Amino acid sequence: MFKLVVVGLVMAVISATHPISEEMVRSIRAKTSLWQPHETETNPFANLTKEQLFARCGTYIVPPNKQYPGSKLVSVPENFDSREQWGKEIHAIRDQQQCGSCWAFGATEAFSDRYAIASGDKIDVVLSPEELVSCDTNDYGCNGGYMDMAWEFLADTGAVTDACFPYTAGGGNAPDCATKCVDGSEMKRFKCVQNSVRQSASVDQIKSEIFAHGPVEGAFTVYTDFFNYQSGVYSPTTSDVAGGHAIKILGWGVENGTNYWLCANSWGPSWGMSGFFKIKQGECGIEDQVFSCDPQL
Repeated sequence: MFKLVVVGLVMAVISATHPISEEMVRSIRAKTSLWQPHETETNPFANLTKEQLFARCGTYIVPPNKQYPGSKLVSVPENFDSREQWGKEIHAIRDQQQCGSCWAFGATEAFSDRYAIASGDKIDVVLSPEELVSCDTNDYGCNGGYMDMAWEFLADTGAVTDACFPYTAGGGNAPDCATKCVDGSEMKRFKCVQNSVRQSASVDQIKSEIFAHGPVEGAFTVYTDFFNYQSGVYSPTTSDVAGGHAIKILGWGVENGTNYWLCANSWGPSWGMSGFFKIKQGECGIEDQVFSCDPQL
């Protein structure tokens, strides 16, 4: 209950104006040169209401219910991109649509990549975010969820493939939890190794975790200018909050002297840099909650 109260207070601090507007674009350009916004007329979200935009921010960013072990430190390069390191083992950008299911997408996307990496591409699966949205009773489906609970679900119950339980909650209503695959076959589950869920607690731990094992799930506070992002290294130019949002972190680097994280969003390939974005390290609480686990091969 305490978690929900905190989230309610955060969500109450929102702007009354629409986040996507010529006024916002002008303001962004006047305040920063780190990143570039979409032109309003080409923004893929221009026709969405403010409520529809905010519905895409469904992660409750509060301390986890228990303490998790951290990640072991290893030597890492100054720049790293999982797509260059592992190629097709890093799966395509997806779209959660009008459902606050980012917490489920970030977890299953990172876990799918980790299965391919750990197995040497012998287990190349796209895991089902719908499984978490519909079946994880410790979270709230399209109304949001907690990253630690998502990873606990992957450890205790596991996830099925997206082909088995396809995503249909994009309109904002999750289907009932399935007991068989959509084709009537039995469900095969993919789980974390027991007691392997980790929370990377520093910049060095996050880098080490990604470099050694693959992408992780992270979350950050979304400010309303973020919906306008097209390229560059994001840093907020407004204090108006939209909500908490989970994403997949897959790399890092330095651009024009600014340290950044490379992230995969779940807002489709027409947003940002073909669905990806860079965010300045240390901004928006991006390093506060970062989770992963080892896949059970």
